[in-house]
Amino acid sequence: MTNPESAALAADLVKRLDDKKAKDVAVVDLEGRSGFADFFVIVTGTSTTHVSTLANESLAFAHERKINVRGIEGMGESAWVLVDLGDVLIHVFLQEAREFYNLERLWSPQARPAKEPKIKEKDQEKEKPAMIQA
Repeated sequence: MTNPESAALAADLVKRLDDKKAKDVAVVDLEGRSGFADFFVIVTGTSTTHVSTLANESLAFAHERKINVRGIEGMGESAWVLVDLGDVLIHVFLQEAREFYNLERLWSPQARPAKEPKIKEKDQEKEKPAMIQA
């Protein structure tokens, strides 16, 4: 079950980043798919300056709430900045980077690979590739 405190934190953070004109705001609930966080908050900035501003706003939000920031990565390039607040991870992207990495699709429940059907032993024999002689 998703932690209600994490859900409230993510919702408050979304409002804060929306106030700073974050684009395409998405929250990905990681329940049952991650042991390291409860939510991703994913936003797009319109320029490297905007990405840095949104990341800094996330840091200010954490500081005001006395939340320990576990890490921040990517501030130098500002194409993708990750702010780790523990149960909530903030990903701030430039549009091109967001499209390339496509975290929403990668972490959606439908993106998980389907379980492979069990193959009977004699069916496995049929599927073995022929040995190639050198």
